[in-house]
Amino acid sequence: MRKTLLRMTLRQLQVFRAVFETRSYSRAAEEMALTQPAVSLQIRQLEELVGQPLFEYVGKKLYVTDAAEALMRASSDIFQRLASLDMQLSDLQGSLQGQLNLAVESSAKYFVPHLFAAFRDQHPDVSLQLVVTNRAQVIKRLSDNRDDLVIMSLVPQDMALEFLPFLNNPIVAVAPPHHPLCNAAKLALKDLESYTLLVREAGSGTRKACEEYFQQKRAHFAQTMEVASLDAQKECVVADLGIALIPRHAVSLELATGLLRELPVEELPLYRSWCAVHAKGKRLSPVAQAFLSFIREERAQISALSHRFSGALPLTTTGS
Repeated sequence: MRKTLLRMTLRQLQVFRAVFETRSYSRAAEEMALTQPAVSLQIRQLEELVGQPLFEYVGKKLYVTDAAEALMRASSDIFQRLASLDMQLSDLQGSLQGQLNLAVESSAKYFVPHLFAAFRDQHPDVSLQLVVTNRAQVIKRLSDNRDDLVIMSLVPQDMALEFLPFLNNPIVAVAPPHHPLCNAAKLALKDLESYTLLVREAGSGTRKACEEYFQQKRAHFAQTMEVASLDAQKECVVADLGIALIPRHAVSLELATGLLRELPVEELPLYRSWCAVHAKGKRLSPVAQAFLSFIREERAQISALSHRFSGALPLTTTGS
């Protein structure tokens, strides 16, 4: 090993990670409560130790070098090991402490906080860092080893991954309540083809699942409108700009209140499983291990939790 690498400090790596993630010296300085010259000095000293440039400007845009990519991966391992050590020391004291770093597909953001809340009932000293993004970015984060675990469906088959399916992800067709299709007692998927279909952006897991299913069922939608987020997709359906196939978890409130209606399509719901995923061979922190054990062993509790996202109105009782 180069002796110069042993002179790197954790503070230098923290500053480097801030610049790497923000792609900006000024924003990194704000994040680290430093001046911009102090950030520049730390990066310059780190580059001298590494022996290669870490960042370079092209025009006014900051780009990372191959050396920076390698250093980012190594620093992630270092900080994860330190976090794991902290958790293990807490465990030796008789309590599980630390932070669970989760990245989730956007349509999982509706139930994952409730899932974590149930987990924290058992481990009150654990905190959560939650990143919500689309499937394409979740896969990139998996490749970069950015998180303890990711929650996704349609787990990639071309990556060395371990995954634990733990909850059904039913995808349903929805429309505003005054839509003509809502009058039907029974529909086929092909009955939807003459209407505008609102689809998510490329990289969305729901879009990929639906496109594969349409191909399997030989369904073709000539009129589509792309919407760049799940929340915007729901609002477009409410505004009667089209119909959409959306995970039921994501529209439970709209279905329960009558703002949207689930269409009675015989070939739906399209079922996929939510999975907890990590790279094969990854050294999991004690908190991540405990979270996996929780979702493996508390199936009944998770199933009961999922009923809150079924789209049914909660039962109410009245006094006599």
